[in-house]
Amino acid sequence: MISVIILGTGNVGTHLITTFLVSKNIELVQVYSRKESSLKFIKDKVATTTKVNGLKEADVYIIAISDDDIPEFSSRIAGENKLIVHTSGSASIHALKNDGNKGVFYPLQTFSKKQSVDFSTIPICIEAENEKDLLLLERLANNISNNVFIIDSEQRKRLHIAAVFTNNFVNHLYKMSYDICKEYNIPFETLHPLIIETAQKVVTNHPKVIQTGPAHRNDTKTINAHLKLLSGEQKEIYQLLTESIKKTYGAKL
Repeated sequence: MISVIILGTGNVGTHLITTFLVSKNIELVQVYSRKESSLKFIKDKVATTTKVNGLKEADVYIIAISDDDIPEFSSRIAGENKLIVHTSGSASIHALKNDGNKGVFYPLQTFSKKQSVDFSTIPICIEAENEKDLLLLERLANNISNNVFIIDSEQRKRLHIAAVFTNNFVNHLYKMSYDICKEYNIPFETLHPLIIETAQKVVTNHPKVIQTGPAHRNDTKTINAHLKLLSGEQKEIYQLLTESIKKTYGAKL
């Protein structure tokens, strides 16, 4: 049995709490939040605290707070024998300033408190300063996920950038598509099958192989027609992505 304390009740922390509570091989010892109100949803399920100096003993302390707060917060956790890890995709392992051992336990997924997730499918990227702690984090991760990867801080920084392109930027383009549909009274649901098909294809194919569209085939007539219908930021982004696709596939500019 691996004992764990979660520090933070944001999106990531909340999902880890929910997952650890139902795991047979993990004991969720305690949950910390600086706000008492943030702990109400688990008051009857696990010990809670709003004081860093009130933390119990555990094998792993998982900090799930904003990246900027990690250094100062971790420095307040006393104990040379404690293994402290954070869940950030972009922060280095060296962002941790505790006296004890350091590590990373990064679940690569987009989290919202109200949206349930299946942790068994979520990649968990781990890192530690020594082999013993790495093996412990690997055991912990394997208890909740079927996809565990040993990724160091430099790799994780690049992975996080790739994740931003894959999720955040793509979602922003969905938002732009939604705006266009709404402006002209078109149900956004008409695009749902296209969204799903594209996502499914990229899972089993190289993205370059499945690229389609007017920029890919250098369809200048269609591109110009689209540009006439667009303005402002939408037009700028359409042009930028069109040029990037044309350069990638060798189309003449």
